[in-house]
Amino acid sequence: MIIARRSGWELREAVATPEAVFLDRRRFVSGALALGAACVAVPATSAANATVEAGGDLYPAKRNPHFALDRPVTDEMINTAYNNYYEFGSYKRVAAAAEALKTRPWTLKVDGLVEQPFEIEFDDLVRAMPLEERLYRHRCVEAWAMAVPWTGFPLKALLGRARPLGAAKYVVMQTFHDPKIASGQKQTWYPWPYTEGLTIAEAANDLAFLVTGAYGKPLPKVMGAPLRLAVPWKYGFKSIKSIVRISLSEKRPTTFWQALQPSEYGFWANVNPEVPHPRWSQASEEMIGTGERRPTQIFNGYGEWVAGLYKGLEGEKLYM
Repeated sequence: MIIARRSGWELREAVATPEAVFLDRRRFVSGALALGAACVAVPATSAANATVEAGGDLYPAKRNPHFALDRPVTDEMINTAYNNYYEFGSYKRVAAAAEALKTRPWTLKVDGLVEQPFEIEFDDLVRAMPLEERLYRHRCVEAWAMAVPWTGFPLKALLGRARPLGAAKYVVMQTFHDPKIASGQKQTWYPWPYTEGLTIAEAANDLAFLVTGAYGKPLPKVMGAPLRLAVPWKYGFKSIKSIVRISLSEKRPTTFWQALQPSEYGFWANVNPEVPHPRWSQASEEMIGTGERRPTQIFNGYGEWVAGLYKGLEGEKLYM
């Protein structure tokens, strides 16, 4: 009898497919998926076509079985009611305030050290990309966790169209900036707009996922509509919401929380149970909705996918 040893984050019945944990720039450029040259035509405005125009007809997308969980998916009602979104307040109950966000029209700009900078309307983007659903863990730096069914596409698929130059070392992402509708952005001591970043190798990893939907539907505003990032091996503040710009840079960006408190929040923010936050332990996590406490896993249980990204970087503060 052959006994298969499965990773802690997989469902028992899921069959794992090995993935490369590191892609060099040449493979990144040549192997990344390109956006389609033409987008699907959107019908004229009418009540009957409203769902199609909003992209609702694209959901639910087919689930990718290679990304699975060892725990139940967090209830949608709980997830959308307990959320960090500092643009709309420094508390968890921001769903009502986030409804002020206008997600149409929404334009994404991709620029910087690329051969082919471009701008694209979100509705054109989402119809040009092959959407899939993935079950991911989500681990907050505050030591709570969720399990989410995200819909979207790999970040490398978008960057493949822009064709990063050899000098590009970092992928810098920014959210919108509109204090008229986002009350949190009226707080001038915060370094708006919210900025996050990955190395080009992290962005090329297949786990790095641009999210357009959740729970089989278009993404709710409180969860970062219309476009956010999910990087499940990192603490949640790295998963920037409501993205309007992605730039390729030679210089490592100073990210939002790093600018505020560099002694507590660094650039890397990889999950590690043995490295505490300066004010609390990261050894365990509370599952929101059930109150269950689970031991925290290194890289949030995704080490076989991403550990190789950090070889040779042991001198960096990788876990804060």
